[in-house]
Amino acid sequence: MGLNEKILVTSPLLPDLQEFNKYLEQIWESKWITNNGSFHQQLENALAEYLGVEYISVFTNGTLPLITALQALGLTKGEVITTPYSFVATTHSIWWNQLTPVFVDIEEETCGMDPAKIETAITPNTVAIMPVHCYGKPCKTKEIDAIAKKHGLKVIYDAAHAFGVKVNGDSILNAGDISTLSFHATKVYNTIEGGALVCHTKEMKEKIDHLKNFGFEDEVTVVAPGINSKMDEVRSAYGLLNLKQVDAAIEARQKAANAYREALRNIKGIRFFDDMPGVKHNYSYFPIFINEAEYGMSRDALYAKLKEFGIFGRRYFYPLISTFMPYNSYPSSNEANLPIATKVANEVLCLPMHHELTQDDVKRIIDCIKK
Repeated sequence: MGLNEKILVTSPLLPDLQEFNKYLEQIWESKWITNNGSFHQQLENALAEYLGVEYISVFTNGTLPLITALQALGLTKGEVITTPYSFVATTHSIWWNQLTPVFVDIEEETCGMDPAKIETAITPNTVAIMPVHCYGKPCKTKEIDAIAKKHGLKVIYDAAHAFGVKVNGDSILNAGDISTLSFHATKVYNTIEGGALVCHTKEMKEKIDHLKNFGFEDEVTVVAPGINSKMDEVRSAYGLLNLKQVDAAIEARQKAANAYREALRNIKGIRFFDDMPGVKHNYSYFPIFINEAEYGMSRDALYAKLKEFGIFGRRYFYPLISTFMPYNSYPSSNEANLPIATKVANEVLCLPMHHELTQDDVKRIIDCIKK
């Protein structure tokens, strides 16, 4: 790549076009393009096997699973404890269900919800906890699930970043009551747009499937006020093909991550994550955290400098969800309640990370950071 060519923060994993066309021909021949067709069923089965989960239901995007998870658990009023350090869809899903988000601080070591801060946020109105496996780094699920069990709360894990992540050989998606996934084009694994819900019982899977199809149990029976969030056959076929190459993409991402770590480890004022013991990571993002006093340049100044050289990072997540309308008026949104999240949001910069990054790309990025 030439010095004047852009290096984008991400690049979508695309299936082979000729193979995709073969699947499209099958769809055209069948004239079945949505409504639980063959490719939709194949994708759910293939994902369950790949991810190491028993029940999965695919959706047309990654936000609808979050909204539907709360509905499937019967949460219609009350408070949901969550993190301010995430993509805004996490909290929007709570708002859309007419529930009230309550923000607790994160821990610096994972950027996930700090279990030590959860119990003090629980009130008689609390009905659930919604943590996020930020950057694909697992939350402290044992501690969070234990707190939830103690207080009779549901746990919905936003695992949008955590496709394929395992802890000691077990899928992170098996924690809690329900986990949600995003298959957006920017993710490690994508179906262009898409998402999924992972649950633990056949009964819950059936309830979720009803909710994503207008609440229909059969052609004459509606059992719930559902919505239309089914994945179509085209994206299901696309997803089947991408599943065949996602492991190779993750390996390429790991090489880029290792190159970043080797080059950045001795640069004063820059912090980053190493792999966690016992965790199979997916290298979905490569965030660095800038200590301005030590590095000699602010995060925003470095972000702007990289952009001048055609390198596009992302301040992900900045600003905090708790600063947005309509959430900034909540007592839990007070900056004093969220010191670590506020600090991290002001320091974070995600470097380009995708399967197509070359050694020259990484060198060009590192040179820009070093100079």
